Amino acid sequence: MADKCFQSLPGFRDFTPRDCAVRNYLFSVWRDVAHRYGFSEYEAPIVESTELYLKKTGGELATQLFRFEDQGGRDITLRPELTASLARIVGANQRDFPKPLKWFEIGPCFRYEKPQKGRGREFIQFNADIIGEASSGADAELIAMAIDTMLALGFGENDFVIRASDRESWLSFCTQHDISDPSEFLPLVDRLEKLKPEVLEEQLGTFNVTRQQVDDFVNNPENASPAFKEIRENLNARGLGQYLELDLTIVRGLAYYTGAVFEIFDTKKSMRAVAGGGRYDGLLSTLSNGSADLPATGFAMGDMVIQNFIDATPGAKLEMEAWMARNPPCEIYLVIADESKRNDALGVIAQLRTSGLSVDYPMTQLNVGKQFKKAEQSGARFALVIGSEFPEMQLKNLSSRSEQTIDNTSNFTETIQALLDAPDGPLIA
Repeated sequence: MADKCFQSLPGFRDFTPRDCAVRNYLFSVWRDVAHRYGFSEYEAPIVESTELYLKKTGGELATQLFRFEDQGGRDITLRPELTASLARIVGANQRDFPKPLKWFEIGPCFRYEKPQKGRGREFIQFNADIIGEASSGADAELIAMAIDTMLALGFGENDFVIRASDRESWLSFCTQHDISDPSEFLPLVDRLEKLKPEVLEEQLGTFNVTRQQVDDFVNNPENASPAFKEIRENLNARGLGQYLELDLTIVRGLAYYTGAVFEIFDTKKSMRAVAGGGRYDGLLSTLSNGSADLPATGFAMGDMVIQNFIDATPGAKLEMEAWMARNPPCEIYLVIADESKRNDALGVIAQLRTSGLSVDYPMTQLNVGKQFKKAEQSGARFALVIGSEFPEMQLKNLSSRSEQTIDNTSNFTETIQALLDAPDGPLIA
């Protein structure tokens, strides 16, 4: 019997070097935009007490937990999202930090659901939250940050839209139609576009509401909440208002949302939401037993959907490829044209690496042609050739095929660094 060939578990991914490069690109953009907005990075454990997620989640999340009993008999869960962990951390430490807190985190999350395009059982999320600010200015700040994240990823105005709403609008609807438990009704609103018409009509009937009444409410812009109008005005002042669209069908699935909510969609409506979030003012108080009653708002962006969106959008894909070209695993490939100079080459490699450059070379003897082939395969921009003329070396631009002579007795590392810093410039004379 042949040996079993092991594969990754369903919904989990291997990351090849290219996959890691894509992931690092996303991390780089996420961190850059977060820092531009004055956010500080934090980290939460991957494993938490299951009670943390059962206490206040709602929706279907509780049925999707990777839940275990550890060897100490504790009921634990691989985190399905970050908001609950953040609430716990802030509840325990909020007195040590001035308000508002502007925190972000990048890391893996886990949900036991059917793997499909844009959704796996393990995924990476970029989370950004503002804690301790009740005004709609905080919601606008987050939505602006989400927009700038999309722009930094290479998307344009015609590629995506922010569809936003406010749960306060639907609470008014519930009051008008004598719906006593909005927490039972709102998940149905969240599924308006997903349910078959006859199923939707039947479920709405349990609340004595018709589809026509819901549609009339959704299609009336006057039902926008005061908070939404303030957010729109805020974004208009930033020159970002064109990205915002009122959509009262957006309520978000988790029960802890309390106010403004939003999701990012591609304008072609060809995939699930790219990101989403909203205000969750009561969650910190619930998870801290009242010791940290702070308003809060936040959003999350997953790596799988945004990667699919990048691949489907030429401008964004070009931006990603350009970043990867600027950040290759190898910047300089050293070609040893004279094997008797190998020790000299090793000394040059050490100098280059000490100066901060990434360098690769053939660890065994190869003919020069094969070395140049490896240089191109490595993604290096330059090949540095060491031959019998050493200490003189030839620096070759692998793209333009131009070259120049560099003397090892000069400060050659600075010369090479200058060339790397000016990717489109000519070789230094």
